[in-house]
Amino acid sequence: MEKFSKIILQWFKKHGRKDLPWQQAISPYRVWISEIMLQQTQVNTVIPYYQKFMKQFPDVKSLAKAHEDQVLHLWTGLGYYARARNLHKAAKIVLREFKGEFPNTLESLQLLPGIGRSTAGAILSIAFQKPAAILDGNVKRVLSRFLAINNIDMLWTHAESYLPKKNPHNYAQAMMDLGAMICTRTKPKCDLCPLEKYCEASLTDRISEFPGKKITKVLPIKQTILLVLKNKLGQVLLEKRPSTGIWGGLWSLPEFEDQKAILKKYAGIKKLKILAPFRHTFSHYHLDITPIEGQLERVKHDGGVWFDPQKPSKLGLSAPVKKILMGVT
Repeated sequence: MEKFSKIILQWFKKHGRKDLPWQQAISPYRVWISEIMLQQTQVNTVIPYYQKFMKQFPDVKSLAKAHEDQVLHLWTGLGYYARARNLHKAAKIVLREFKGEFPNTLESLQLLPGIGRSTAGAILSIAFQKPAAILDGNVKRVLSRFLAINNIDMLWTHAESYLPKKNPHNYAQAMMDLGAMICTRTKPKCDLCPLEKYCEASLTDRISEFPGKKITKVLPIKQTILLVLKNKLGQVLLEKRPSTGIWGGLWSLPEFEDQKAILKKYAGIKKLKILAPFRHTFSHYHLDITPIEGQLERVKHDGGVWFDPQKPSKLGLSAPVKKILMGVT
């Protein structure tokens, strides 16, 4: 449909979002940070994180030169921490191999850690104003319903065919906005959609079929114990987690399967006290966490750190660990 991009751009001019933080002083770096943060995360959640991140790391050089702990600290609570680690790695590559200038081709952008086809397309279209297709969750939903198809390869083909020759930056933002604001996953506002009279799913009353229904999974439940080990100064022992796996690269409380394992590692530990257990849910399982508090005067911590919950810190912490530490007095 030749009118597609024209209709989208006209809608964006009247109704699109134009005051988001990453839409100001647009640059490849700013667009890149926002696109990575927005992966699987709502706009309203991202905004304060984005603002703090840009204040601390206003350009690719400052991010590349930062310590990983600084980057992960600003990501605390945003989840999917591999995104932050990949940002840090990619910034170093841009600084080292591209002299601090972001590459401006689809192929070269996708060579950077954490940047896939859709993210590369967003950077190209919004920051470099080059026609490039995007197919994030919002855009995929719009096109899937408009065409009444679920085949991902076909969706990419159509996404590229609809690209306008002018204003690709506005078009890209418009498509994301249309999916986020109008063509929502549940209760879409079809009466407000500029594509309604052309939308195949709407015309055939099959909105709920596109994009394909998500299979509701029964998430398995796992259990763990996090040890709040204090010294006589009231400081808590933290250990850095491996770079892979959950909470990769973050500082965490020592983790155990049971109390016997705690007593075996820390002979002479005093005052073991079970704190209020709680559940933390990941995308693929529930984790039931039982914090246990104990005291030990001397601890050989092999690279760990003593953390004072009463003082500001720049360590990267997972949301559950931060929650536990906030309750430690």
